[in-house]
Amino acid sequence: MNSFTGTGIALITPFEEDFSVDVEALSEIVEHVISGGADFLVALGTTSEAPTLTAEEKQLVVSTILNANAGRLPVLLGMGGNNTQAVIEAIQNQDFTGIDGILSVVPYYNKPNQRGLRAHFEAIADNSPVPVVVYNVPGRVGVNLQAATSVTLGKHPNIVAVKEASGNLQQIMEILRDKPDDFDVLSGDDAITQPLMALGAQGVISVAANAYTLTFSKMMQAQKEGRVNDALRLHYAMLRMNQLIFADGNPAGIKSLMHHIGLCHNVLRLPLVEANESVQEAIREEWKTLKGIQ
Repeated sequence: MNSFTGTGIALITPFEEDFSVDVEALSEIVEHVISGGADFLVALGTTSEAPTLTAEEKQLVVSTILNANAGRLPVLLGMGGNNTQAVIEAIQNQDFTGIDGILSVVPYYNKPNQRGLRAHFEAIADNSPVPVVVYNVPGRVGVNLQAATSVTLGKHPNIVAVKEASGNLQQIMEILRDKPDDFDVLSGDDAITQPLMALGAQGVISVAANAYTLTFSKMMQAQKEGRVNDALRLHYAMLRMNQLIFADGNPAGIKSLMHHIGLCHNVLRLPLVEANESVQEAIREEWKTLKGIQ
């Protein structure tokens, strides 16, 4: 059974003003999202700014999340790359104590074809001691994992889900129609999570829910329980903020909001910088409305 359903949180990495990892803030964020109703945690995903973290810092981030979580929720660890053998070696050298699965992104930059993508993920799944969630995000990596390839990968006994961030509803519906029963589709786009849940998706890996976990989780629960009107009300209540936090890049938007509500400093590492002031002001204004909605 796939442990990664419902509301998953793509955890940010908070930094101190000197750009070091803010361990205290990260622990508080883990507590914030757990108390808000999160179902699982994602460490070292794209939102964590993992490409700018050293190997030692990645270990620090993971250990901080695991310590704060204390076994309460399943944890998914980002482990991907465009060198298949290097990913396999990283898996073989990883301590999976407290880690329940890995999230592995479509290889970027070298743009493999569909046969190459299938072989890449099957090799990773063959070598992983924990279940694998495939991550399709063509806007970032430059190649799309097509529906038929996702469905084929879903037949692998150690590949349990795909995080779909293509934004292509036709493609996602084809996966939902054709997939094996024990293979799940997770939304990778906050703004269309409710529609995808209505179509048959089983969860989300959310950026937005770092901040407004309770509201997002309530929408997810309402949709799962068939309280569609409640789910739609919350979906539309969050829609503008779900758009604003991505208006000037991720995680610039979510860090701006989380700084505003006192969860972290508004600090990113180059090449990322904080969101434009106009976007930040719009986020602050929208929060006045959103914070009172449950």
